[in-house]
Amino acid sequence: MNRKITLLASTLAIFAAASLAAPQLTLAQAKKTIALVYGIKGDAFYVTMEKGARAKAEELGVDFIADGPSQWNPALQTPIVDAMIARKVDGLVAVPNDPQAMIAVLQRANDAGIPIVTTDQYIGDGDYTGGSVTFPLSYIASDNFGGGQLACESLIEGMGGEGMLYVLVSTANVPSDTARRDGCLAAVEAAGDGVTLAGVDYTQSNATIATTQTQAALQKNPEIAAIFGGNLFSAQGAAAAVKTANLAGTVKIASFDAPEQAIDDLRANVVDIVIAQQPALIGATAVQAVFDALNDNADAIVPKVATPFVVITRDNVDTPEAQAAIYKDK
Repeated sequence: MNRKITLLASTLAIFAAASLAAPQLTLAQAKKTIALVYGIKGDAFYVTMEKGARAKAEELGVDFIADGPSQWNPALQTPIVDAMIARKVDGLVAVPNDPQAMIAVLQRANDAGIPIVTTDQYIGDGDYTGGSVTFPLSYIASDNFGGGQLACESLIEGMGGEGMLYVLVSTANVPSDTARRDGCLAAVEAAGDGVTLAGVDYTQSNATIATTQTQAALQKNPEIAAIFGGNLFSAQGAAAAVKTANLAGTVKIASFDAPEQAIDDLRANVVDIVIAQQPALIGATAVQAVFDALNDNADAIVPKVATPFVVITRDNVDTPEAQAAIYKDK
């Protein structure tokens, strides 16, 4: 019996020595998880953003998870962020549904030691270096004002510098929407007396609402010559209403966002210009920034990044650049 005990003790000692000699995986070396909380389910823009973010995470060797609300609503998005905090994710990319209402929950994530980057939308006033909210590392998005201005300048040119223009955007308080709206309104103002505004309506990112609003606007103002659809669902709804009214080709439409449906409508002469953001690039850039933060490379992070647009028309829709910019819904 004593010999067996001695042999067992020797074996345990060997295993212990081997364990001490083996390299230990530290917390810093453990595989990280980066989460994306996107704006709304079913939006091809966010589906494409998730693809770009996931591909970058795979390239960098980190785990990746994503989720978002079924409606554009901070009350629905907040518990999703709280769930990511509870899961102890290492980094977070967020598309805040409201610039004020989402501050508290993102602050909770920051207080839990989770580095945060916002994409497409910002919190506070968007100035993360000297503004009202400074804890996010970066805000990565398109130049929404410039995109709205470009879209409506193109519509006004297509109208021959004369006529009535109608504007649809998703909400009255989300920064990207108001910036696109204001960019369009700046183009209308710059056009002079020849161009008038039929009005601005808010669609709540719902194509059915956008269709109903457009139908009402066309009935009230039959002289509407152009419509700016300031996001994916707004443009889809406007296009549906124009087709139903047999005004395709007569009423010009600019779509801010490039889902496959917008491209189909472009080819069918229902939509005249598509402003494609680059959501895959936005997602990939955000994941890289979070990864840099997790690896003590904060100097590489830029507090505000404006990603470029691709302008798609019937003349260039089949070019490789335009085809690469089209959003995918699967």
